[in-house]
Amino acid sequence: VSDWSSDVCSSDLGVLMATDRRTTGAQVEDQAIELKASTRVRELATLGNISATSFNRMLLVTGEVPDETQRARVEDALGRIENVRSVVNELAVAGNSSAGSRANDVQLGLRVKASFVDAKDLQANAVKVVVERAHVYLMGRVTEREAERASDLASRVPGVVKVVRVFELISEEELARMMPAAR
Repeated sequence: VSDWSSDVCSSDLGVLMATDRRTTGAQVEDQAIELKASTRVRELATLGNISATSFNRMLLVTGEVPDETQRARVEDALGRIENVRSVVNELAVAGNSSAGSRANDVQLGLRVKASFVDAKDLQANAVKVVVERAHVYLMGRVTEREAERASDLASRVPGVVKVVRVFELISEEELARMMPAAR
C-alpha cells in the first residue's frame, strides 16, 4: 500500500508552500491554530461533531452540536485561541452526521477540487475546500473574479447543496504583485 500523504509531503510540500498566497508565517500560524482548536474541541467532545479549519487566521468551524448554547460555547472557546483573527461559526444545531454522510462529504470535496484543477482560468491551490453535510465552504485569498469562478464551479458539482464563501478578497493588483514571488 502506497503512503500517498508521505509522497505528497516529500515531493510537493515546497511547491505548495511557495504557491500559497499566505505568508509562510501565516501558514505556520494556521497550523498552530488548527492544533489548538483540535485540543479545545477534544475538551468539549461531548458537544458533538466539530471541525475547525484555519486559513490566514480566519477560523471556520463546521459540524454539529446539540443546541444553540453549545454552538455559542464552541465559538467562544475557539475564538480565544491566540492569533485567531475571526471565527466563522457554521455549526449546525443537529444530531451528528453519519459515517456515510462524512464519506460522501470527502468524495464531494474531491470532485469540487477536481473541477478547480480542470478549470484553466483558476489556480486550484488558491482555494481551500471544506465540505460538511454537502455544504461546500470555500476559503482563500482570492480576487472577486476568482471567488465568483470558484463558487460557480463548486455549485455545478452534483450533490452540492450549498456553497458558502469564506474568502479574503484581494485586488487584481495585489494578486499581480504576488505572482512573481510564486514562480
